[in-house]
Amino acid sequence: MLHVRVISPPARTDEVLRIAEECPGAVNTIKFLGAAQSPPGDVVEFDVAREAANPVLAQLRSLGLKDTGGITVEQLDLSISTAAEIAEDTAPGDPEDAVVWDELAARVAADTRVSWSYLTFLALATQIAAIGVLLDQPILIVGAMVLGPEFGPVAALCFGVLKRDLPLSVTAIRALVIGFAVAIAVTAACAAVSRLLGWVTPDMLDGRPQTDFIIHPDRWSFIVAVLAGIAGIMSLTAGKSSALVGVFISVTTVPAAGNIAVAIPLAHWAEVSASFKQLGVNLAGMIVAGVATLIVQRILWARFGLRIRPAARRTSGA
Repeated sequence: MLHVRVISPPARTDEVLRIAEECPGAVNTIKFLGAAQSPPGDVVEFDVAREAANPVLAQLRSLGLKDTGGITVEQLDLSISTAAEIAEDTAPGDPEDAVVWDELAARVAADTRVSWSYLTFLALATQIAAIGVLLDQPILIVGAMVLGPEFGPVAALCFGVLKRDLPLSVTAIRALVIGFAVAIAVTAACAAVSRLLGWVTPDMLDGRPQTDFIIHPDRWSFIVAVLAGIAGIMSLTAGKSSALVGVFISVTTVPAAGNIAVAIPLAHWAEVSASFKQLGVNLAGMIVAGVATLIVQRILWARFGLRIRPAARRTSGA
């Protein structure tokens, strides 16, 4: 269940209540007249099944409450209510399969921010991957995969393509480009210093049976990336963070970046190009699969999701 809190101008409060009361997936409606101070207005709260959230939120947005009031949505971890159980049974589908598009939009938008934490995590992951490449240690490669935060901008790009949102898509691409550029630059600088100190040598990139898959992209690399893209989008829409960890471990984006970073100062130019190819194959596979998955989810919910009459029709007789 989701908990929805609406700050509404008094003139819109009856319409908000009508939207909540006429949705079979909404329960536990509460009204506080004049309770909101900034912005001023009334407060309406109710619980709604995830499967019924999209049409309800769409109608609330159509009332202009984003500009004149506010709409807040929170996930309920526990709801002990027979009425809530009936509401979830009435709404079609399963709560874990429901895609709340406004929730997803807010989540992917946050993941496109080029913050210090994003750059730090990606740089740390790339350095761990670089060390794993030099030492031919798969366990370090796996650790780097888990630490890398790059799937957030990938998911945002998929959502931007689906919604034809050019600013979001550009912002997501910018986050990927800046993130990998900074991570590779920092790691390459560290590798160059390590070479001057004699800690690493060019021959360390020769004969790496445990990690040479990074520089040999093939059809399987693309297939794995496609499967990971599907799983990643589904884990985001279903809120399955544990499944998202599996996505990180499946694709070799960060290891490829780490290999690029150490191959440059060690003058292994063939590995640089091969790693760039691996990075591109993985990103392309995830993006194609992510967009396709979102399209399928939107079609399914448009066809089988809960349908609610438009608010204008319900208020015409008021």
